[in-house]
Amino acid sequence: MKLAMDFDPAVYSPEVFELLALDGSGTRLLPLVMGPPSPAEAVERLQAASARILFADARAPEAAMAGLWLYFNGFEQAHNISQEIPGPDGSYWHGILHRQEPDAGNAGYWFRRVGRHTIFPALHDTAIQILSEASSRLTWKPGSTWDPFEFIDFCEMARRRPGSQEELAARRIAVAEWQLLFHHCASAAF
Repeated sequence: MKLAMDFDPAVYSPEVFELLALDGSGTRLLPLVMGPPSPAEAVERLQAASARILFADARAPEAAMAGLWLYFNGFEQAHNISQEIPGPDGSYWHGILHRQEPDAGNAGYWFRRVGRHTIFPALHDTAIQILSEASSRLTWKPGSTWDPFEFIDFCEMARRRPGSQEELAARRIAVAEWQLLFHHCASAAF
């Protein structure tokens, strides 16, 4: 499994690589509260794009497209796509969207529908690494496995403390989560 810290946008189609290059190449820290879509060029390209073309060999093309919209803060577009995707991947994107809305209760509902996702072990290891690099005064320490409900609570607390070590750690973990889930969805099907 690809680790979040090794995210490489060049492994995707040239079109996806170019899209991601418009804003951080898939490494930009994600907001804890969804903001307006940006940049405009990314939105225009995504509106004209097709998931089946951008992710021709992907395990879950529509889910990968939902992930791109989420990355560029396209809440409505990502929401509309993710709610139509059955199974854990659609529910996961849907949960992230509601966590960023922020609507913790609704996010929890969607994460309950996810169950145990394939990316959880790598996300847990990445979160442990990020938290160990942060201030020792952080209040959240993940247990022995990834718990998306604990992360919802951590994000809720962190967003109320802008500029804090908690906010930075939560945003770093959120982008790692995005990278892992995006790679899972956008990778070639086996």
